[in-house]
Amino acid sequence: MNASGTSVHRRSALRSGAGAALAGALATGCTDGHDAAGTSTKTSAGTPTNAPAQATGRSDAGARPPAPRPAPVPHRFPGQPVQIDHGPRNRPRVALTFHGQGDPAVARAVLAEAERAHARVTVLAVGSWLDEHPGMARRILDGGHDLGNHTQSHADISAMGEAAAYAEITGCAQRLRRLTGSIGTWFRPSRSRYATPLVQRLASRAGYPHVLSYDVDSLDFTSPGAAAVTRKVTGEIRNGSVVSLHFGYADTVAALPVLLSEIDSRQLRAVTTTELLT
Repeated sequence: MNASGTSVHRRSALRSGAGAALAGALATGCTDGHDAAGTSTKTSAGTPTNAPAQATGRSDAGARPPAPRPAPVPHRFPGQPVQIDHGPRNRPRVALTFHGQGDPAVARAVLAEAERAHARVTVLAVGSWLDEHPGMARRILDGGHDLGNHTQSHADISAMGEAAAYAEITGCAQRLRRLTGSIGTWFRPSRSRYATPLVQRLASRAGYPHVLSYDVDSLDFTSPGAAAVTRKVTGEIRNGSVVSLHFGYADTVAALPVLLSEIDSRQLRAVTTTELLT
């Protein structure tokens, strides 16, 4: 088969895989893969390799579960501005970032598509979403992805006074810390591409040296169809790009296989935002 035929076959297979992944995820309903106490009920590929080995000759019934993957903390990147909208333009890497809220089944389908393509992403979670689906925090981290803060209620933080805006940032940070031991690696303001100077100062006070923006907006939240999402991103993405995407939209899941295939064909790697800047 020639190169063109191989590409078509590959994209067709990826689209089929996306449909199967979404259907499978939706069939599971809204469970998070965790029991009522928040303990994982399934093994993750992200389990640390240094987790204690099971002793031979003993039943697994009473075995202690492996220690959870440590949650990364925010980092200061020297030479980077407080508000970051892209990474280095001289390295073939991009960061796909997802606003974390919506149906957790769709969120899991997004993560599964990324992992199938050996991609890592950044999720900026809404605190109220974590309240409803606490198991998603560990699911994201165990997949090797970045997890950050997208405010507590996803209200318009730029229109708030200082006390209310700070409560939005710290409310989500507290939930992340309770669930993972860390306030998350990044903060992104809600309802705004860029943080105001006040929000930047408040984020710094809460423990986030940088505010994460983006240079490519997929507009997937407008539900324009998978093809439109793919065209928008592939038409603008380049070395160092940070792409804004969302959990909760079927178009996003359907677009991911072709989008990730296109990223690969351009010799780019989809990495976490931390990896993008490291």
